[in-house]
Parts: sequence; C-alpha cells; structure tokens
Amino acid sequence: MALGLLPLNFKPQCSSTSTFSSSSTNYRPAVILPVNSPCGLGNNTGDYKKLEFTLQEYGVPTVVAKVSRIDWLRNAAGLVDPNYWKGTLQPRPVLDWYLKRVDDAVQEAEELAQGGKLSVIGHSAGGWLARVYMEEFGLSHISLLLTLGTPHLPPPKGLPGVIDQTRGLLYYVQQHCKKAVYTPELKYVCIAGRYLQGARFVNDSKVAVESMANIDDDQQVSDVAVVKNTTDSTPVSTTFQARFVGQGYKQVCGEADVWGDGVVPEVSAHLEGALNISLDGVYHSPVGSDDVSRPWYGSPAVVEQWIHHLLN
Repeated sequence: MALGLLPLNFKPQCSSTSTFSSSSTNYRPAVILPVNSPCGLGNNTGDYKKLEFTLQEYGVPTVVAKVSRIDWLRNAAGLVDPNYWKGTLQPRPVLDWYLKRVDDAVQEAEELAQGGKLSVIGHSAGGWLARVYMEEFGLSHISLLLTLGTPHLPPPKGLPGVIDQTRGLLYYVQQHCKKAVYTPELKYVCIAGRYLQGARFVNDSKVAVESMANIDDDQQVSDVAVVKNTTDSTPVSTTFQARFVGQGYKQVCGEADVWGDGVVPEVSAHLEGALNISLDGVYHSPVGSDDVSRPWYGSPAVVEQWIHHLLN
C-alpha cells in the first residue's frame, strides 16, 4: 500500500541543518520500535539505521529493537486463535515474541541510562505495541512515549466495507491500556503526518473535510494540545492515488476524505490526553522515502521538528 504512492513535491518547513549542536552531552536513551504495516510488510531493524544515527548526532543514545522481516510471519499464529476470526484477538500470546524483543532493547537502553529514565519511540503500530509493553512490563523506567504515525484508535464498528485489520487488538489496547497523559513524569507525544488527502471512490462531489480530528485548539497542554505548521499541506485533485489511499484511510478511521501520511489518517494518529502534533508534508514509512520529495517521520529535516521532546 505505501509503496504505490507517487511523490508529492512538498518539503517540510525546516532546514536540514540541526538547530541543536551535536555535543558530548548525552540525553536519556531512546528505544525505537519497528513496525508491522497494515498490508503485512514488516519493517526491520535496518530500516531505522539512519534515524538511529540522526538521534545519536543529537547526543541521544539509541537502541532499535531487533526485528527482521521474516519475524513478522510469527503473527500468523493468530490465525489458529478463534478470537482472530471473531475480531476479539488479544496481544498475548500472539505478540509475546515482539514484546520480548522490546524488553531486550529496553534492558540494553537501561544499561546506557545508568539508572536514569528512557524514551520510547514507536513508529506506526510500534506506538500502540509500546503501550501494550508498558502495560504488561511496567513503565517506571519510561518518561516519554513518542509515537510516529501510530493508528491509536480502533476503526468504528458497523460501517459497511470497514474491516478491523488488527482483528481486535486495537480495541483491546483502547480498553485495557492506560490512558495517555502529558505530565512532567510521563509524557505522551503523538505525531501525525499530513502528506496526502484521501478521497472517496463515490460521492466525490462532496467537499473533502480538513480533518476528522475532534480536537479543541484552546485546550491546555496538560489536557490536549495541538501543534501545527504555519502552512497547510497542498490539497490534491481527486486522482486514483487519492482514492486508493482514501480506501486505506477508511479501513483505519472509517472515513476516506481525510488527511493522513499516506497510510494512517491524521485523526487516528492523535490520542486524547497526549500532546498531539501534526506535521505537513510528512510521509508514513522509511521504505519509499527519499528525505526530499517524500520525507518520512525519521528524515533529518522532520526529526528537527520533534527532537526537542527527547532533549528536555
């Protein structure tokens, strides 16, 4: 799904030169969680090598959970679980293998932290998998969860043509994982990309909505805050690309004509209680990104826009 998108010649409003000097100062270590995409093609540890290097340039020691593409085939074990077919699948034991890889990476980062706190960076599904990990393994050693294009919300039930691709996992996360907070002790920061506006296959004469996110810009940071760039992403005409991507958005949030990062809709990547941020022109995945015409969340110019959350 992500590989079929054509690049849009839009660049984020920031310089590729860091505003922070790379010094010997070390900040709390960060753990990056790779993702299994909705279409089944999982990213591996190597896909985040450049992001790891970028964070280390800022003085952030970084550990990437060790996952290979073939590892994602382990999720096929869920097919023999009756809950998969009922849409009531639970993370354990199907995802125990992944949670173990996360725990290994966290333990490695804890050695670097020398008794200090950690940051966890979850890309796409890695964000809600981080929430599962924090629920199951504890979060006393984590002071920041930063998610990049994570579909936090389960799709609405009862809509024709909408199928929960997680087979119930996101409903479980919504019901059983702790609510997001933004406090000095623990910060949730959820970043959404506005790369492409989707469109419906039918009834496209309707004006496409700006976003389905139900957020009040006047709310306090301790409640929910939204940070947007000063410019808007450029709307595109209704093309096959927009319609195709819109169908992907619909499977995630129930609506096709919304903004998103090409895979995850903006509204789904925000979470009530977190500091919610939308970045213009940002694409979903490192696979298919070129850092210029199609920058992703981990491109150096985009990292510059959220790195301060790891440095404070």
